[in-house]
Amino acid sequence: MATQMPARRTGTFNNPPNYSFNSHRLHKTLRNSNKQPIVLVACGSFSPVTYLHLRMFEMAKDYVRQNTDFEIIGGYLSPVSDKYKKPGLLNAHHRVHMCSLAAEQTSSWLMIDSWEAFQNYQRTAVVLDHFDYEINTVLGGVHTQEGEHRNVRIMLLAGSDLISTMSEPGVWSHTDLDHILGRYGTFIIERAGSGMDQATDSLARWRHNIYLIPQLIQNDVSSTKVRLFLRRGLSVRYLLPAAVVDYIEENNLYLDDGPGPEKEKGKDKDSAPGRCDVDAGSSKSTQS
Repeated sequence: MATQMPARRTGTFNNPPNYSFNSHRLHKTLRNSNKQPIVLVACGSFSPVTYLHLRMFEMAKDYVRQNTDFEIIGGYLSPVSDKYKKPGLLNAHHRVHMCSLAAEQTSSWLMIDSWEAFQNYQRTAVVLDHFDYEINTVLGGVHTQEGEHRNVRIMLLAGSDLISTMSEPGVWSHTDLDHILGRYGTFIIERAGSGMDQATDSLARWRHNIYLIPQLIQNDVSSTKVRLFLRRGLSVRYLLPAAVVDYIEENNLYLDDGPGPEKEKGKDKDSAPGRCDVDAGSSKSTQS
């Protein structure tokens, strides 16, 4: 594909203790040399991870195969740090473990990256830079069947309410929008109640890097609703992977979600413009 790839970032990132980048399911060789390799990254709370989170990757996979010249070589869930201090946000250890269970037991190509989860709050733009560095600089990108080197394009995967927040003045910084949408690009999954076409009007300069994916089967499952069910003692089986449900029950999680920890003074102002979540329902460029 003729798309111009951005310049690679130089330097290194500060990693959490005992961190290693997870690449065991990353395809190192392109199946089709005429395709541009991409990696999908979903940033979110995943508190807890649901089937809808996983379904988003499959929808994007179908769309990419049928409508683009991309080839997906991997997909990642990137749970947010505890320092984000969002109401209902379970400890990162539990969230990462649940995401790992969901990916390993329900998918053959999804992976978890814990870099974001076990350190200070990181803006989405920086998280994407981290993936770009690990895959293209550390791992050296990918190769074609003929042995030609290719850099991998990192792309954000999120729900359509993300586009709505990006088009709201003052919610996201222009610098971060240009970095995320201009440098990387995004796949946006339609969500119930979120209009996509109107929201993209104010993002017209990046329209070539925004891929809108229609929701063919309506699904309004959210982590917020799952937590509510659990607090009320209701079953959440078949809303989440069975291994995740078992883990929640074994560890007595989400029995008292409460209002969540209070945000630090000034936290919303500093963090909201650079943060996106794939769960649904917030007005601060995040979702539950």
